[in-house]
Amino acid sequence: MERFLSTEEAADLIGLVREIADGELAPRVDDFEARAQFPRELFRLLGRAGLLGLPFDVEHGGGGQPYEVYLQVLEELAGRWLAVAEGVSVHSLACYPTAVFGTETQRKRHLPDMLGGELLGAYCLSEPQSGSDAASLTTRAEPDGDGYSVHGTKAWITHAGKADFYNVFCRTGGPGTTGISCLLLDAGTPGLLPQAPERTMGLRSSTVAQIVLDGAHVPADRLLGEAGGGFKIAMSALDGGRLGIAACAVGLAQAALDYAVGYAKDREQFGRPILEFQGVGFMLADMATQISAARALYLSAARLRDAGRPHSAEAAKAKLFCTDTAMRVTTDAVQVLGGAGYVTDHPVERYMREAKVLQIFEGTNQIQRLVIARSL
Repeated sequence: MERFLSTEEAADLIGLVREIADGELAPRVDDFEARAQFPRELFRLLGRAGLLGLPFDVEHGGGGQPYEVYLQVLEELAGRWLAVAEGVSVHSLACYPTAVFGTETQRKRHLPDMLGGELLGAYCLSEPQSGSDAASLTTRAEPDGDGYSVHGTKAWITHAGKADFYNVFCRTGGPGTTGISCLLLDAGTPGLLPQAPERTMGLRSSTVAQIVLDGAHVPADRLLGEAGGGFKIAMSALDGGRLGIAACAVGLAQAALDYAVGYAKDREQFGRPILEFQGVGFMLADMATQISAARALYLSAARLRDAGRPHSAEAAKAKLFCTDTAMRVTTDAVQVLGGAGYVTDHPVERYMREAKVLQIFEGTNQIQRLVIARSL
């Protein structure tokens, strides 16, 4: 697709991303997905290319790019390998608490390595009994000398066991939203124990697991923001995370459409390409239209964010619509291929499996509807 980018720098960036995605991601995705192997070295490559810190300030090692550009980078990556694009989005989510709520000392100390590409982050909010109801989390940080001792279990943590740092949301006060704080833990912290990876339907090369915190000691200077301010951090971070997932969903849907169109041009039945049959052509037309609408929606929300305007409801709308679109489009792509779409010889079966989780994480689409309804 043709992108309309406001600066030559942004156009060059998209060109670099496409070169890396085509040359380094696309040739490896099938093998890594089949073996459920996490592509750690590819994240180092992306980091060295400056792609792990794009939406953050240049003074701390970031790329200084508007969200509108950063999200289009995610879309390009997702079109070749969704797990990698989702990993970049999660890493940005993990950098956000330090970048926005950290002290100047914390930012100078931690952000250059976080944004420089050698370190990979994880974001620990959900728990086995606390998913959509994040305010009910029970992981607790008790005062312990010059810091905190953390006990509890975090669930569904992307990059668990692979990350170099973890943002852990835990209870330092009483019940409810005002008792939650955010702590920054290094991967080597004693008592931080990644568990066995989950066996997932899709995104098999993206490691997801529980994190058990068994008396993990965290120095007091690793508190991000104010004590009791963690819920505010979590919710504001999710606005950006939801836009990241929306962009990933559009990239996945575009890949599915492109493959289905190519197949429909080549596959002949009754003496002509199946694309010429109205039943197939109209299906592809609807897929293309839905993708264009989804892309316009996430870019509109990104422009609000870049302008410093309220965008929580728009981020929820984008996440809702883009991920529902990805599910519809990937399902229809399998249908266009018929029996061929149901086997691993073609990537559309993987696209369909991957699309499902996009409707679930960063807040289920039912939660997005709650956010949108409340904004009305």
